[in-house]
Amino acid sequence: MASFKGEKMPVGIKPKNKLRRQSAYTSLKKTKEAEKRDARFQRKREEAKNPALREERRARNVPVTIEAKRKWDEPVGDEEDALGWAVDVERLAKKRKLDEEARAGEEEEGTFAKLKKLDAEGADLEDDAEADEEEEEEEEEEEEAEADSMLDSDSENESDSDSDSSSRPSKTKSKRNLDPPKRAASPTTSTATNLELSPEFLKQKFPSLFAPPANPKILVTTSLHSTLHNEAQILVSLLPNSTYIRRSAHAHAHKYSVREIAAFATNREYTTLVILMEDQKKPAGLDIVHLPSGPHFHFSISNWVEGKKLPGHGNPTGHIPELILNNFRTPLGLLTAHLFQSLYPTSPEIEGRTVVTLHNQRDYIFVRRHRYVFREKKGTEKNIVGADGKEVKGVEGIRTGLQELGPRFTLKLRRVDRGVQWKSGQEWEWKSRMEKQRTRFNM
Repeated sequence: MASFKGEKMPVGIKPKNKLRRQSAYTSLKKTKEAEKRDARFQRKREEAKNPALREERRARNVPVTIEAKRKWDEPVGDEEDALGWAVDVERLAKKRKLDEEARAGEEEEGTFAKLKKLDAEGADLEDDAEADEEEEEEEEEEEEAEADSMLDSDSENESDSDSDSSSRPSKTKSKRNLDPPKRAASPTTSTATNLELSPEFLKQKFPSLFAPPANPKILVTTSLHSTLHNEAQILVSLLPNSTYIRRSAHAHAHKYSVREIAAFATNREYTTLVILMEDQKKPAGLDIVHLPSGPHFHFSISNWVEGKKLPGHGNPTGHIPELILNNFRTPLGLLTAHLFQSLYPTSPEIEGRTVVTLHNQRDYIFVRRHRYVFREKKGTEKNIVGADGKEVKGVEGIRTGLQELGPRFTLKLRRVDRGVQWKSGQEWEWKSRMEKQRTRFNM
């Protein structure tokens, strides 16, 4: 059989033979890839000669993600519905601070400036401090008294220098505005959660959640007739100072409700109740009850992976881990972050080098546990860049290596119940809805 792989077909003609069509498509694809490769290498040579071209290209090619297109709500309405607001608490705090500073500046310019002006006009001309504040009085002093002329000239020089210094940054700002926009070095912002920005109405509504004990005590159990005993033991290794108790001794034993278990745990000085839900013999949900009187959080679990199934995994050592909470920005997100903070002691054991990370992204909370180790920097690695885009000083030759311990799973908040109820969902503070707007997130 004849082979047509080496033959080239003209562009725009579709051969009837299948082998000829394949060879024509392959040759066209190779030609396009060769042109792209040549253009890419040519651009690389030009950017090596002129680095400004690379910065302009990177400034133009900023990817537009869903996080970048995220839409926020306006904080309008009753604070009872504030858990449903998609507002950035940190941004609102910065805006409120800027408004207060501007308002204070206007008040200073309005009232205090007038008082100072009246005081300066009624004061003696021989006072040096008042002569520095009022240029008109300096001109009058030049005409009336020759003794004060030297002081007036000094004050005029100082005022001229101040005016020059105040005019210079405006020129630089105008020049900077003319320059093309440049993308900052990554990471541009920090995703760490600032728990100090929690709104006051949340603290008043959930006072016990915002004042957790230093050493929490956690009771872990499962749903009725559950078979997830191994998974519950894994949760015990993830949560310090926790104890696992089976929901019932056997199939015919008494079926304890969540309220009965909460009362049992409260009498024994437990601070939190964690219930692992099961569906088709897999972890499907996680209920967390803050004792003694709630609230009750309902999470769904997906992508559960045990630590022993992770490639290159490590074994937990039982040390109290450090806790990292990332990207919880709304009132509901801060409330959830405080819930997870109440599960871990305030003083971690640093010698264990264990860290638990809860990263929120698009209302999904990714839970990971790692062990870190410090090592020397390799020659091919770049320096560490801070949140401001500048290189961090003092850690030039240090890098961090991570080893995942497990488990690995993803949480999604479904509902926040009010207190501990006989039947879940009767009285709720917040529950998720089917959002038709993909760019709006609740946490």
